[in-house]
Order: sequence, then structure tokens, then C-alpha cells
Amino acid sequence: MTIATHELLPGATDPPLGRVVFLNGTSSSGKSTVAEELLRTLDGPWYHLAVDHFHRARSRHDWTDEEFLPIFQRTVLGFHRVVAGMASAGNDVVVDHILGERWRLADCLEVFAGFPVYFVGVHCALPELERRERARGNRTIGRAALQFPQVHQAMQYDVEVHTDEQTPTECATQIIHQLHTPPTAFSSRSR
Repeated sequence: MTIATHELLPGATDPPLGRVVFLNGTSSSGKSTVAEELLRTLDGPWYHLAVDHFHRARSRHDWTDEEFLPIFQRTVLGFHRVVAGMASAGNDVVVDHILGERWRLADCLEVFAGFPVYFVGVHCALPELERRERARGNRTIGRAALQFPQVHQAMQYDVEVHTDEQTPTECATQIIHQLHTPPTAFSSRSR
């Protein structure tokens, strides 16, 4: 049996780096909704990659907390590298993530060094986060409250949106407007 092969398009072996719109916010802050609106609104092909998708893709077992922690960390570290792989192949990516622990940010700063990363703070007031958690029914109640004081601590963003005050379309429009200028927040951050 012969398998058809196709040659790569000219320039496909060394494409320019894709843009990364990096949405950082607590659980239930509206990152996925904003990402979906961005994909509907942005020109050209964009990919939405969410850390939650990677956790759901993992096999399920009854691990102890001690057994699960390194598995969890490897999943997050792998997610960062998948995003970088997509962008290094010239794909534009919207990332949906929670940088609630310093090791996540440190790894992202290393992995995405040199990439055009637009760092977006996705904010939502705690009472609204708690209301959304209860309404969704598929979230651990209290997770957003635990993440709330940590996720945006000492962060500098290229743009910040407030999903409890703005519609998804308004958030997306604000982010897209920022794409007309070079990003600075992520690349200038010291480790």
C-alpha cells in the first residue's frame, strides 16, 4: 500500500511565530466565554487552547493527593509546551489559563520567551464568581474564592477586562484593539 505524501508549502518549515493571547483569570471568571467570542471575531485562523481541556483529556484513576500532584504539574507543564508548539508553527492561539501558583508563571515566562504574548487579565468580582460557580453546577464550590487573591497578584497586563461589568463582545473588542500594538507585559516581566 502506498501512502500519499505532500510536500510542505514554501516557507512552512520556518514560519513566523504565531501570536498568543494569554487569558489569565480565576475559575468561572469568563475566560472561555471571552475566548469563544475572540474566535468568532478575530480575522484568520485562531485556536483556543485551555488548560481545562488537558485535565479532562487525562485518564481517571483514584490517585492520592501525593500521587496526583506530580501528574497535575506535568499536565500543566505539557500544556505550556503544546501552546508554544502551536505558536512556533505559526499558529495564532488564545490561551485560557489560571496562573494561581508562581511555578506556572515562571514556566510560562521561560517557555514563551521570544513569542508575541498579549497578556490579558480577566477579572470578575468575587460575589459574581461565587454565583457563577453555583449556577454552573460543574465546578468545585469555593475554588474561585481560593484562587481570587492569588491569580492577579503582582501581575502586569497588556490589557485587562472585567467580565462582570462588560459583555463578552466588549471584552473581545478591547483585547482585539490591543493587538494593534506590540505586547510588552509578558516579555518585560522579570523572573
